[in-house]
Amino acid sequence: MHSDELVLLPLGGAGEIGMNFNAYGFGPPDERKWIVVDCGVLFGRETDTPGVDIIMPDIRFLEERSEDVLGIVLTHAHEDHIGAIGYLWPQLQCPMYATPFTARLMEDKLAEAGLQDRVKTRVVPLGGRITLGPFDIEFHSITHSIPEPNALVIRTPLGTVMHTGDWKLDPDPLIGEATDEAAFRKIGDEGVLAMVCDSTNALVQGHSGSEGDVKKGLTELIGTLKGKVAVTGFASNLARLQSVAEAAQVHGRKVALVGRSMHRITGAARETGYLDDFPSLIGEDEAAQLPDNRVLYLCTGSQGEPRAALARIARGDHPTVQLGEGDAVIFSSRIIPGNDIAIHELHNQLSALGVEVLTVEDHFVHVSGHPCRDELSEMYRWVRPQIAVPVHGELRHMSEHARLARSLQIPQAVVVQNGDMLRLAPGRAMVIDEVPAGRVYMDGRVMTEADAGLTRHRRAMAFAGFIGITLALDGKSRIAGEPSFFFEGIPADVQEPVRDAVAATVKRHNPKRADEEDLKEQIRRAGRRAANDAWGKKPVTRVEILWV
Repeated sequence: MHSDELVLLPLGGAGEIGMNFNAYGFGPPDERKWIVVDCGVLFGRETDTPGVDIIMPDIRFLEERSEDVLGIVLTHAHEDHIGAIGYLWPQLQCPMYATPFTARLMEDKLAEAGLQDRVKTRVVPLGGRITLGPFDIEFHSITHSIPEPNALVIRTPLGTVMHTGDWKLDPDPLIGEATDEAAFRKIGDEGVLAMVCDSTNALVQGHSGSEGDVKKGLTELIGTLKGKVAVTGFASNLARLQSVAEAAQVHGRKVALVGRSMHRITGAARETGYLDDFPSLIGEDEAAQLPDNRVLYLCTGSQGEPRAALARIARGDHPTVQLGEGDAVIFSSRIIPGNDIAIHELHNQLSALGVEVLTVEDHFVHVSGHPCRDELSEMYRWVRPQIAVPVHGELRHMSEHARLARSLQIPQAVVVQNGDMLRLAPGRAMVIDEVPAGRVYMDGRVMTEADAGLTRHRRAMAFAGFIGITLALDGKSRIAGEPSFFFEGIPADVQEPVRDAVAATVKRHNPKRADEEDLKEQIRRAGRRAANDAWGKKPVTRVEILWV
């Protein structure tokens, strides 16, 4: 007879920032019941995954055990925590639990996926509690850069786990309550087996800063500007939107929202009891009729997204909003690693229009939503877990987080990677199994496995182009005509050496000694080698045989 075990299985978000997906299992190895905490995405990057829109965790391990998955519990509504629900829920088909604001945003996602009538979303009140099989789960409000972030206290017969989700400590968060130190100290007093914790800023000294202070910085900066002002940031950061709107009001500016996400998020916020005192808004058309010093635009596109509102404004193809000489754009957000090139190109496009670009590098217009080292230390002093499990970070973040936890006298700190099944037990946590934990790509409207080779071939073609060669053979495998060529992205000076090399190879063809596949490979190698000799690059090369 196997005894009960409590295990943590990250399938996304361990070793990367984004794509958060953590499963907790309880019971004997062959009879475990599971809950899932969060179900998020990463966004594709043209440099790494050309053509791929979003990246999701491979959850085949849980799909094979879907009858034992009791529910998906969402900590908050950021895309890297909820963005995969519409794609992955059909593999699990279990109830979903979220607080009101998160549940409201999920309604739109489920509708887009055609799942609104199939998914059972259970709305949990702030500070609520649910029981799923052996898991007793209590929601504790915490501070982040979106309404209703929750730390989950997961109690089981073998011990309590605190899963922090994304968080920070902010004495003046503007929207929502400040983190309740007494509540977390009480959890620590009860005894916590493990804390599974955000690692994003584990390398950053000090404190992440307060939204209240950002409001002061934005108000001062906007007061110095004379022309039209656009502020861009994350639409989900309602406190920031409120700060910008109130700063605009102080300086006699009217606010117009620009971009679908701005309207969607503010609409969901009002429906769930937020932004009741938000200054009145005007439409884009009305804003265009105001004097320049009376208007402020709140725009999507802070990360350089090519289809977002700010990118369209910078390209000059937005239907109602134009910026130019004497105007300013405030980037009230940090650069997410990997978006650097797109954002700097956006800066350049705006500068070419004569727009002043104002960023966090020179002005106090942003604070992080994740805990820096002082905040991590404070939380560990409150909760005092036996085991620290860093997640939500690259390996360098998680490793430094583990070192910090050990320095605070946490008995054990374990760095896991996606697919590591970690048994949580008093006195000793250890990896007991490794399960498949790859990635799945959403490529247009098609979902495909990451190892299908699509992005590798696309990167190769982007770097060195494509050569297609077609050769005709008769029924006796003899050459029936001159080879034809298709060059894509190949310099003209390279094409002639390729033609010559292929012609020489074809001339040597002996139909009695080489079969079709041998001939194709000889031609492919000859063409690719000639391109490399002439150019220093090896194009993707394909050969087709036609029988005539």
